[in-house]
Amino acid sequence: MRRLLVVGGALAALTAATAAPAGATNECRGLDPCAPVAGPWVVVPVGRGVPRPQVQYQLTCPRGYVVAGIDAELSERAIEVSFFGSSGSPVSPGITTSRSVVFVASYLGSGARAPSFRPHAGCVPASGGGRRTPTGVAAVFPPGQPAVRRVRTVRVTSAARVVVACQSDERLIAWYAARGFFTPAPPTTALASSLSSTVRVRGDRVVATARAGRGRGVVQVSAVCAGGR
Repeated sequence: MRRLLVVGGALAALTAATAAPAGATNECRGLDPCAPVAGPWVVVPVGRGVPRPQVQYQLTCPRGYVVAGIDAELSERAIEVSFFGSSGSPVSPGITTSRSVVFVASYLGSGARAPSFRPHAGCVPASGGGRRTPTGVAAVFPPGQPAVRRVRTVRVTSAARVVVACQSDERLIAWYAARGFFTPAPPTTALASSLSSTVRVRGDRVVATARAGRGRGVVQVSAVCAGGR
């Protein structure tokens, strides 16, 4: 089972020995060595229904690294950002997080037309560690990973078709699609509106068709699959 944690550098604080120089974001604060990774400005859907619509975006560290610190930049204060973490003790990189981290964002306000956020991850070299399994209890299992995410991120220059599929021994249980822009500042309403995507589910495949008149966006499609070996 996965749990949702609030973004704010909590993982970095757990392993920090000394404070790093202050910067625009704090995903590497107290972590040495640390490789910062930044995502695009991800467009957050707007709606007034309950629950509020949300967007998910996965950020991945280089090979041989795991996520140890996280942060985010917001175009609006009313954006709530959290991330998925795994159950385990102690709460630390390699146990709570892995090479990838999934950010979840919702807009809780009422005035913005194109709110967005930019996720950041601080990556440290992977080390040993694992979860402790309870003993002496029958028919009880520790939290594991019953689902896996199949993710593709594609830059859209004019039009693109993105297909993400579960493997033959898996079944699709959920899907997500996100629009983003690798721009220095949050995208304007006009730029955000220039990138559109349509998603269709065909069996255990997720097929997204994206179009961008300005050719400056990216689309990330995730298929959440269960049942694999």
